[in-house]
Amino acid sequence: MGLTAAGPDFGALIQAIPNPVVLVREDGTAAMNPAARSRLRQLGVAEDWRQLFDDDALLEVQQATSDAWRGETSSVSVKLRDVIAPGQVTVAPAGPGHALLHLQVGRDPMETALNLLDTLGLGVTVHGPDSTLLHANDRAQQILGLNLAQLTGRDAMDPRWRAIRPSGEPFPAEERAAMQAILTGQVQRNVAMGVFHPPSEAWRWLRVTAVPRRVPGSTQVRQVTVMFDDVTATQRTAAALRHSERRFRSLVEATAQIVWTASADGYFPPPQPGWEAFTGQTPAEYEGRGWLSAIHPDDRAHTLEAWKTAVESQDVYAVTHRLRRADGAFVPMRVRAVLVRDESGEIEEWIGTHSELRPVGDALPEDAAIQATLEDRVRERTERLAEVTRFSTLLLTAAGEGVFGLDARGVTTFANPSAARLLGYSIERMIGSRQHDLIHHHHADGTPFPVQDCPIHQTLSDGQVRRVESDVFWHAQGHAVPVSYVVTPTHDGQGAVTGAVVMVQDSTERLRAQQDLRAAVLELQRSNHDLEQFASVASHDLQEPLRTIGSYAQLLARRYEGQLDTRATQYLGFMESAVERMRSLILDLLAFARVSQGTTPMRSLALDDVMDKSAQNVEAARLLGGGTVSWETPHTVLGQPSLVTQLLTNLLGNALKFVPPERLPVVRVTSQAQGDMVQISVTDNGIGIGEHDTERVFGIFQRLHSPEEYSGNGMGLSICRRIVEHHGGRLWLESTPGQGSTFHFTLPGAPTDSP
Repeated sequence: MGLTAAGPDFGALIQAIPNPVVLVREDGTAAMNPAARSRLRQLGVAEDWRQLFDDDALLEVQQATSDAWRGETSSVSVKLRDVIAPGQVTVAPAGPGHALLHLQVGRDPMETALNLLDTLGLGVTVHGPDSTLLHANDRAQQILGLNLAQLTGRDAMDPRWRAIRPSGEPFPAEERAAMQAILTGQVQRNVAMGVFHPPSEAWRWLRVTAVPRRVPGSTQVRQVTVMFDDVTATQRTAAALRHSERRFRSLVEATAQIVWTASADGYFPPPQPGWEAFTGQTPAEYEGRGWLSAIHPDDRAHTLEAWKTAVESQDVYAVTHRLRRADGAFVPMRVRAVLVRDESGEIEEWIGTHSELRPVGDALPEDAAIQATLEDRVRERTERLAEVTRFSTLLLTAAGEGVFGLDARGVTTFANPSAARLLGYSIERMIGSRQHDLIHHHHADGTPFPVQDCPIHQTLSDGQVRRVESDVFWHAQGHAVPVSYVVTPTHDGQGAVTGAVVMVQDSTERLRAQQDLRAAVLELQRSNHDLEQFASVASHDLQEPLRTIGSYAQLLARRYEGQLDTRATQYLGFMESAVERMRSLILDLLAFARVSQGTTPMRSLALDDVMDKSAQNVEAARLLGGGTVSWETPHTVLGQPSLVTQLLTNLLGNALKFVPPERLPVVRVTSQAQGDMVQISVTDNGIGIGEHDTERVFGIFQRLHSPEEYSGNGMGLSICRRIVEHHGGRLWLESTPGQGSTFHFTLPGAPTDSP
């Protein structure tokens, strides 16, 4: 059964479709399904179906709608409002005088990439070349405690960040990662920084990496992507551990005893500052068992026997002996040492003391208290180390990245659950297996991967940190898993490599997002090229009928001069004037389309030379208005000569034109260096522009006055902005109605330009 626009089944059907659907009637009314109304609410615009589309795209959609009223079906690829990827609109007839629009929205590649980073727990912000924040993903908003509306437009140098260094000192804005990336054009990695978190009224500690994106063919930074993760918990734990360590050392230094440490197997390692100060022995003399030479010869045998017994039994070490002082005298000492164990009960080290034995009656009552306090501190430190170990274990288990450790032979010693899930093995199966043989034995193309070429095993050999952005590990089910990973070596007390820790991430989604992004960029480039070609062809083809109309109008005026009445002569004048305006409009449209097609290479341009040419181009307008044009532009920029000259000519012409009749035009042009860019400012004393129109004037065909008041087509400032953006800069306006305007724009400075 066929559906009609008036049928009840048809209405129920479009209400159930998940994509936006609009039924447009020839009388101008329209009906929308819930999906279309929901999208308009998300955009924050009026409930008008035309607000779904970009202004340029709306013209194509309206044409397709007119065709549908005549019975034709068409499909149009259009630019949607607030969406990077193009959308697809199918327009079909739906009965007499009815057209049905079905909208399919493409997936935004940038949104895909940001969602991927959200899943990794990384905050991401995007900044413009002036450090203004343009976008932030969900995780960044959570970490910073601000929503997207609060973040967008905030400058990276804004004092409200209250940024500090790990030492607690203020972090100067120009030295932060984002600004350094903008100023130097270099990647800034792992910069530690604290920022104020408004909801908790406390500082959050971040580890920040800033990656600049340069203008093609230039050293100028066009955009900076900042990635960071919240390391507040780790920072607090490390600070607490350092505080505990300082307290322990302060106690040791405050005692009158010799405090020393030994390894679990009884090895006596340097440095031992208390031992060195009392005995005068050097590290080379006391290391290992060299300390025995400082013991009185008669006491060495029972001292060594007591030490061996304590090490083997893992019990308290207690002995008395005579210890040689630095001046050669032997001093009776009471020796006591206790074990420090980790959470699993394994011995980490011995901590011991030598206390001088005084004659009976000379013992101080505070000795016992000092000894008890020391043992309490040892227990406290042991408990603190156990707490840190438990925290590290919890962090390793909860981490979204896969983490596994290797010994010096390449055998897996531990693995977290994320690594096991990523590779399809149980943790028990991974531990004890040779990592390379289990998961890294072949390249992505199936060719064998020699172990000597493996970056992980190269780190085990040379102790260098390695970061691999693209590789594959092999799943337990036999397929390759695209991964990126970082290999960090571990060392013993003497600096020898004892193994490595590998942190790995599944890069499948990242690679897919990159492919989608590349495809979207290629499609956008193709679309832009097609649009530019269309504008160029249309501009040329439209001029031919205009020339014909203009020629015949002039022939009629000359042939019947004096024979036509006043109204007919006036109508011919209107026709010729309209032809000239249309020809001017087409030429401006062609100039707008050609801006980004220029093949002239960028070169160094002295602004004074460009101003000379631009001033000559507007000399007739200056003489007609009786105004003045002056400039102070000593800088040199990098640009295409014809485009930069056209840019300044347009701005000077506007400055001379938009002036009240009773006022003589005064135009002043200045320049100043700003890092790698040069800012040029064109100031006039004209009629000015209202605050609500300062952005509108840069739109295509946007005019604030009628042609009778001020001539022009509303294309000049659109062309100016496109020229500036083509050079990697930006153009903006400051104005006071009735007093004048200043147009600011930036261009890349030439390499030889001095500040």
